[in-house]
Amino acid sequence: MWQDIVFLCGSVFSLLVLVPTLRDSMANVPLGTSLPSAVIGIVYGTAFFTLGMSLSATGSLLTGIMWSLIAALRSPNPLATPADSETETRTNGHGAPQHAD
Repeated sequence: MWQDIVFLCGSVFSLLVLVPTLRDSMANVPLGTSLPSAVIGIVYGTAFFTLGMSLSATGSLLTGIMWSLIAALRSPNPLATPADSETETRTNGHGAPQHAD
């Protein structure tokens, strides 16, 4: 089925485009973007699988997994407290400046 290959190509393109976001530790993707995209990829993958389109299903599921990783690793933590970000800042070497006496 040629449609299976077309959908697979679209998923592979999406995966290639998302790799830099996942690799960039400074990337900040809102959960409102990443979580719905992850759910859509997983739902589409499941739907394609039930239609017998295994290539499309694999591509869509991998795209959903990629978005899930972006949600987990590159989305701001809405539950973080100011103390958490202060600790993170210190561990990155950007703590309070020290003055010479």
